[in-house]
Amino acid sequence: MDMNFIPILVAGLVPMIIGAIYYGPLFGNVWMQSAGLTKEDVESGNMPVIMGLSLLLAMVLSFGLNMLVELTHGSFTTGEFVAGSTHTFGHGAFHGVMFSLFIIAPALIIMSLFHRMSAKNIFINVAYWVITCAIMAGITDVWN
Repeated sequence: MDMNFIPILVAGLVPMIIGAIYYGPLFGNVWMQSAGLTKEDVESGNMPVIMGLSLLLAMVLSFGLNMLVELTHGSFTTGEFVAGSTHTFGHGAFHGVMFSLFIIAPALIIMSLFHRMSAKNIFINVAYWVITCAIMAGITDVWN
């Protein structure tokens, strides 16, 4: 499998960009309230480390999503890529949604339940990852 790393790097920026909008002007106040956080709480900590590690892990997620989407273009019987398989944003986005609903969401919900997060907070966080993974996987698939 030939891998194009440019779309993986671009898709790796998506969680940071979407997160700045989603947890900022769009749902920032609702999210903070649902998590019992204040603006001071959110701004505390070593932000360069938090942002740097988040970006690094977003790149890892992007690489993994790309590998999963590429597997859907393959033939499991011959081990080769399916000739009629098309790389589209919609195809990648579909698999990004499925990945987030069947892998990320259950893990996130389980963790959130033990952290005693509210249903509103869980929904906000799960919706963020569904949207983000759809866009990430869509980018890596259409760019191939």
